[in-house]
Amino acid sequence: MIKILFQGDSITDAGRDRSDCHNLAGYPAIVAEKLRKLYPQEEFEFIDLGISGDRSAELVKRYENDFRAVNPDIVSIMIGINDVWHFFADPAKYVGADGFENNMLYVLKRLKSDTGAKIIMLEPYLLPAADKRCLKMDLCAIIERYRALAVEFADEYVPLDGLFAKETVNTPWQVFSDDGVHPSRKGERFIADLYVEAAVKLIDEIIFKRHIG
Repeated sequence: MIKILFQGDSITDAGRDRSDCHNLAGYPAIVAEKLRKLYPQEEFEFIDLGISGDRSAELVKRYENDFRAVNPDIVSIMIGINDVWHFFADPAKYVGADGFENNMLYVLKRLKSDTGAKIIMLEPYLLPAADKRCLKMDLCAIIERYRALAVEFADEYVPLDGLFAKETVNTPWQVFSDDGVHPSRKGERFIADLYVEAAVKLIDEIIFKRHIG
């Protein structure tokens, strides 16, 4: 059994049924389907605990129940856009790049010390919607911290903001998202393909170690 935990905000939540952590929607559902096809001999447990609207601060609050207690083999995290977005909705909730880094440092350090989980860090992203341009500078500051943390803590890093930017040079960004944040079906498939590419490396390592162990 290989247990994979998806963590994050609305992009990971994707309208799932929160009464059942095994209910998958959005890119996690596509990832699960792809990995089951790639590894028909393996048994997987896929758990989605992403919650719409969550910021890095909520991941800290949820750490014991939604990270440590799950004790996954692989955990992926995509978080950050709400740390920026909430500044415009409610400035009192804004923590800035320093607060974001401190929150993520807490979660990532605890994961390394409390579990043997492999960590996939998925970069928060923003497509060039006109009404979201005001968020980009603050998001770039958060991404810079996220990338620095990945050097120390990530087993795999998926630079989604950069990869979406590359993809939208020749393809209208609206193909991937209606609002610049929440992915369309094509956007979900784009994320899922990159996720699977990263996850395969870790799954192969887990299988190899179990066989020689």
